[in-house]
Amino acid sequence: MAKRSSKKFRTEFRKNRSSRVRDADLTRQFAKDEINHDKLASAERLSGKGDLTRKRTIHGAAEGEDGELQIDVDQSECLQGRVLRVRGLVSEVEMASGQIYQCATRRLLKTLSTDQRHVVAAGDRVWFRAADNQEGVIESIEPRYGILCRASKRRQHVIVANVDQLLIVASAAEPYLKPNLIDRYLITAEKAGITPVICINKVDLIDPADLQPLVGVYGQMGYQVILLSATEGIGVERLRVAVRDRASVLSGQSGVGKSTILNAIEPGLNLRVGHVSETTDKGRHTTTTSSLVPLAAGGHVVDTPGIRQFQLWDVIPEEVAGYFRDLRPFITGCRFPDCSHTHEEGCGVKGAVADGFLDVRRYESYCQIYAGDMA
Repeated sequence: MAKRSSKKFRTEFRKNRSSRVRDADLTRQFAKDEINHDKLASAERLSGKGDLTRKRTIHGAAEGEDGELQIDVDQSECLQGRVLRVRGLVSEVEMASGQIYQCATRRLLKTLSTDQRHVVAAGDRVWFRAADNQEGVIESIEPRYGILCRASKRRQHVIVANVDQLLIVASAAEPYLKPNLIDRYLITAEKAGITPVICINKVDLIDPADLQPLVGVYGQMGYQVILLSATEGIGVERLRVAVRDRASVLSGQSGVGKSTILNAIEPGLNLRVGHVSETTDKGRHTTTTSSLVPLAAGGHVVDTPGIRQFQLWDVIPEEVAGYFRDLRPFITGCRFPDCSHTHEEGCGVKGAVADGFLDVRRYESYCQIYAGDMA
């Protein structure tokens, strides 16, 4: 009978998982006595095994569809839950029954060498081993979908996972509206397969007619735009209908009123809110970590900390035009197949801008993102 093979996965670990591969005192040895280079060379191993590599083989694991490591767990000894929020080294995990556990993350998951800044994110479905009625250890993370992430110091910062709707919150004033930031969120939503909804708050501070050109451009592309005033109750019911029975995430810059909007659509939350600085016109961080908030009408919304900039993750300049819905129809009219749509002659996109078929502001936003400027 053939021996049944167990699942194996070979992957890299972080540097703190491996011991030092070479002696650190070679200079001192040289100063003390002459080094035997022949002996030193023969002692080094240059194969893919041994101390010169951080790769290790993990038994009971396999590579998932998204390329991430999927660890097999004994489901009879583990519980399944959803991560509500992550506070430092502790994750709050809620079971279907409503019981909440304070869970640490097993060392194997934390020491894997990945592009992610943090292993666990709000919204993750996890398997954990309970130590008692209040604490546990996360053993495995289920495959993710609908990931909202950004680049942070050349690593992937997963803001929230497993959502199907992104509420892009901006403000008409205090702080001022940043259309380029909205465009970056739209690219991320297009890439992740998340439905975006543009929410412009604080419309009571300006004449709403001033927003019609911007709203019209996004509306023509098929994006839903909701004009809001959380303090005055304008558009709140429309947003409440949009989030019902959906897994949504609220995201935007600091001070746009994300927590105020949540307090409006779900009375009784009493989330802490802040004020915008009069000198810098920037918001102050009142939400410090992404938190999953269940809704009484069904579904849930993840409240996220405000951001100052949103740098795209895993999007190269050549891909940017493909994520602009209004630019895509004109790409085929370009003279060169590798056209960047910034300076080439015979560019279909530039011709559409000149003829008035493309919004100038959107084209300038594309050029800024293509150049790699951070919002």
